[in-house]
Amino acid sequence: MKIRESIAIVTGGASGLGEATVRQIIQNGGKAAILDVAEERGRALVDELGERAIYIQTDVTSEEEVANAIHQTVDSFGSVNTVVNCAGIGIASKLLSRKGIHALETFSKVISINLIGTFNVIRLAAEQMSSNEPDKDGERGVVINTASVAAYEGQIGQAAYSASKGGVVGMTLPIARELAAYGIRVMTIAPGLFHTPMFESLPEEAVTSLGKMVPFPQRLGQPEEYAHLVESILTNPMLNGETIRLDGGIRMQPK
Repeated sequence: MKIRESIAIVTGGASGLGEATVRQIIQNGGKAAILDVAEERGRALVDELGERAIYIQTDVTSEEEVANAIHQTVDSFGSVNTVVNCAGIGIASKLLSRKGIHALETFSKVISINLIGTFNVIRLAAEQMSSNEPDKDGERGVVINTASVAAYEGQIGQAAYSASKGGVVGMTLPIARELAAYGIRVMTIAPGLFHTPMFESLPEEAVTSLGKMVPFPQRLGQPEEYAHLVESILTNPMLNGETIRLDGGIRMQPK
């Protein structure tokens, strides 16, 4: 798929990795629906990017809201052939600490948004994409999920986050195998340390210190670099059923 042909749904598209992806798609001639709970940021981004972007306030864990967002995207742009799942949260909590044991509600919330929310969007979007007219290779669509290196090297306090991202990695291949029959590819990106909104509250020296943990380049990844990989996946039809680490060679330590 050429990126200018992409009609994308981007969850978590109002900031960070999702925002960079939306910009990459639109700057190269595609169209994008921004699905996010951050209404102010989402609408401001649409005002900046113009008519090839729309914002739809969406909770990815809601079947009704995601289905509605897909229908709105089809009404606006005619179809959907790309999904990029960037919506997610990270809540650090030890299993046992002076504050008590890990709250079950916290664990459930992270799993619900990061894993179940991703699955919810995939299943509903796949149903829509399965009716697309195939291209010359028989392709009808591409799904790109976001995991994390924490899926492989979760740190202390990341039990919920690592479990959720490990689940995203684990379901990539079976879903890709199933959707191959419909000409829909499924890939996952596992970013390392990236300069996203969760780092904005940290002092500059802390950000620099984190960046030095990366073998090369010794800095945090930029959201644009994630977006470049999204474009590479879209345009290379042999990429399917795999998780790609995008991490500068980092392997996270226990803490």
